Amino acid sequence: MRWWDIEPVLELEHELFPEDAWSAGMFWSELAHARGPQATRRYVVAEDAAGRIVGYAGLGAAGDLADVQTIAAARDQWGTGLGARLLTDLLRAATAFECAEVLLEVRVDNTRAQKLYERFGFEPIGFRRGYYQPGNVDALVMRLSDPATSLPPTFQHAVRSETHG
Repeated sequence: MRWWDIEPVLELEHELFPEDAWSAGMFWSELAHARGPQATRRYVVAEDAAGRIVGYAGLGAAGDLADVQTIAAARDQWGTGLGARLLTDLLRAATAFECAEVLLEVRVDNTRAQKLYERFGFEPIGFRRGYYQPGNVDALVMRLSDPATSLPPTFQHAVRSETHG
């Protein structure tokens, strides 16, 4: 993801998460840490054949811990495997960042996403009450130990990817 992707990403963000969408400033802040030798973030977008952004994902790393910051796929992409491809890219990044664990929060009412994370080996470890505001929706916290072992041996990338070095 680059700065010129922020506007189309925001459109998708507001469509998918109308109550708790990220702001442009939040994406700018994350992207500020996604490039160069001291990068601690990985943000990618997925485009369809026409160049429309149909998904995006982001990961933050600190020490040996990574956190999935965001992951989203356009509704017309649900069931196509795009979420799995985006998550695979983030887990590869966590491995490159030498992270031993990956954490994430997911809405308790988002069973589709929870099933995706479980397929990759994430396990529930707790709740964050009222995490998603202003809707006051709880978050299920999930953890994956050793992200390198949960990656499929080969996986075609459908994301526009740039190195973080």
